[in-house]
Amino acid sequence: MVSLVMLAIMAGCAVYLYLKGTLVQGIIMILNALIAGLIAFGFHEMLAAFVVNYSPGIAAWSQMMCFLLLFVLVFAGFQAAVMQLCKEKVDMGVLAERVGRPLSGVILGYLITGYLLVALGLAPLPSQYPYSRFDERNPNLASPSQPMLSPDGLVTGLFSTISKGSFSALGEPRSFAMLHAGFLDQIHLNRLKATADVAVFTKNTPAVDVSRKDGIWFAPDNLRDSEGRPLSSRPGENLVLVRADIKKSGLRDETKFTLSQLRLVCGPKGSPDSPLAGAGQAAYPIGYIGAESRLENKPLSETIDASKAKGDDLTMTLAFYVPTNMTPVLLQFKRNNIVQLARPASAEDAPEPVPFTGPAS
Repeated sequence: MVSLVMLAIMAGCAVYLYLKGTLVQGIIMILNALIAGLIAFGFHEMLAAFVVNYSPGIAAWSQMMCFLLLFVLVFAGFQAAVMQLCKEKVDMGVLAERVGRPLSGVILGYLITGYLLVALGLAPLPSQYPYSRFDERNPNLASPSQPMLSPDGLVTGLFSTISKGSFSALGEPRSFAMLHAGFLDQIHLNRLKATADVAVFTKNTPAVDVSRKDGIWFAPDNLRDSEGRPLSSRPGENLVLVRADIKKSGLRDETKFTLSQLRLVCGPKGSPDSPLAGAGQAAYPIGYIGAESRLENKPLSETIDASKAKGDDLTMTLAFYVPTNMTPVLLQFKRNNIVQLARPASAEDAPEPVPFTGPAS
C-alpha cells in the first residue's frame, strides 16, 4: 500500500510539472521541499513541547502535527516567495523541458512521500501503519522492513548528516544523529504495542532516572542466564547493565510500557568534551536482571506494568550489548525522556544489581 501511494504521489507530481510547470520550477520545488523538511526535522520537537504545555491532551499527536505543519507552512511560504520573484517562465529548451519536468516531479514526489512517512511514524498509530517496520511479537533489529526505495530513510539520513553538531544548548555541541540515532527504528519501536494502555509519551515531568554514581556498569563474567548457564560472549561487544528507575508520577494514565521503548544511545570513545556531538548508535535491551540476579532474556515486545510497583519507582537493571569501540551516553524512554549517563563502572566496582521479578503482563 505504501509503495502504491508513493508511486501515485510521484506520478501526480510528474504529470503536474510536465503539463503546468517548467524545469526551473521543478528544481526550485525540490529545493523548497528539502529546506522545509530540514526545518520540520529540526524544530518539530521544540514546537510540540510548546504546544503540549498549553494542550496536554494532544501530546501523543503533537509531534506529527507540528512536523506536518512546519513542512507545509515553510514549503508554501517559499513557493509563494519564489512565484513573486520569478513571474516569468524560464524555458530551458524542448528536450530539457520534456525530460526534466517529469523527472523533477518524480524526485519531488519521492521527497514528499519520505516526509509523509516520517510524520505518520510520529503518530500514535498501530505499528502496522503506515507500514510494519518490525514484527510486533518478536522484532528483529537486524532486518527492519522498508517501503520501496525507502524514502523516509533517505530524508532522515540526509538530515542526520547535515545536522551533525549543528544543535547547541548552552554552548554544548549536539547532533540529531546522536540524540536520535537510528531515528526510524526509534519512532517505530516506540509504538510497537501502542494501545490504550501503552502510550508513546509521558508527562512533562521526568519519568526515568539513572544514578550517576552506581547506575551503569559492565556486567561481571560470572553473570548467568535464567537457567544458570554462563552467557555466550559476542565478538566486538560488551554487556552493560543499567539500573533505571521508572517513575509512576511521570507516566500518564497508561502505566504500561514495552522494552522497545527503552534504548541506550552510544557514542564513539575518546570524545568526552562533546559527548553529544557526532553520530551515535542505539542499543536495545536484551532483557533484565531477574530472580537470583540472573539475566532474564526477553523480547522487545515484553510489556511491563508500572502500576503494580510499590512506591513511585519501578527499578529495573537492564542489559544491553554495546560495541567495544563505543561508550554509553544516553538512556531514552518513550518519546520525550532522555537521561545523560556517567561513565560505566568496571565489573570489579559494580554495585549489586536490583532483581526485577515483575510486574509484567
